Amino acid sequence: MKCALVRPDGVVVRTERHPTDAARGPAAVVGTILDVAGGLADKARADGLTPIAVGIAVPGVVDEARGVAVWSANVGFRDVPLRDLTVKRLGLPTALGHDVRVGGLAEARLGAGRGTGHVLFVAIGTGIAAAHVVDGTAAVGAHGAAGEIGHILVRPDGPRCGCGRPGCLEAMASAAAIGRRYAELAGDTVDAPVTAAEVAERAAAGEPLAGQVWQEAVEALADGLASGQALFDVATIVLGGGLAQAGDRLLIPLRAALHERMTFHREPQLVAAALGDEAGCLGAALLALDAVGVRDLQEKR
Repeated sequence: MKCALVRPDGVVVRTERHPTDAARGPAAVVGTILDVAGGLADKARADGLTPIAVGIAVPGVVDEARGVAVWSANVGFRDVPLRDLTVKRLGLPTALGHDVRVGGLAEARLGAGRGTGHVLFVAIGTGIAAAHVVDGTAAVGAHGAAGEIGHILVRPDGPRCGCGRPGCLEAMASAAAIGRRYAELAGDTVDAPVTAAEVAERAAAGEPLAGQVWQEAVEALADGLASGQALFDVATIVLGGGLAQAGDRLLIPLRAALHERMTFHREPQLVAAALGDEAGCLGAALLALDAVGVRDLQEKR
């Protein structure tokens, strides 16, 4: 869990990290969230600061309007009323959001997409998800599940995705998928699992197999982003998550592949995320400040 005290002017006063320990079960995870939030509020008061709101971001399907964590495979949440539980525990206005959406909110207002109005933030890690942010507001969707770009079908005959359908973008171009694909093609020629970062390094060094796997992922990702651009017509696509740390090894071929796919659509600017691990905390803070009508953070940072 990444946690922070954030002032309305955007200054991060304190940061903390705590183990999620999801194996303890969802009730224990909720207890830790509430304990950590309460501890941060107490530390703020001890430093002469006044907590005004709480922002919490979790993975999975989130009903932001009701403040409910509907479902999360990672931590086992099912219909957890996190907002109400936090209000009851801390006595502070609370906003609940989706982890990728708040990251996109922060990148759109404060980071790599700042000032461009229409932003698609795509987080590429173990999975792939996105946030569509227009004028500083992230689309939630009718059921709290907007942004699942990782489940766009890009290769009908491709590997089976964790959702059960073959050929999803996530099954082709996530960091986990790249590592799996390399291992599959390498067979017995490798002694240990190879990460996506290592595949990128080997591809850059000229290894043919790594180059093939990397190019397959880039082509699939370009197809997914082209679909996203056809749907949303954004000015900027911001790439975040672990795979984006490959930098130009990803961005340069991906820009070229995306350019090839543009017909009458306007080509978006494709950039790497700027806020790193700070994005989630800043985005949760933005969500909380929006809930209480404070907009200083994005204006003064």
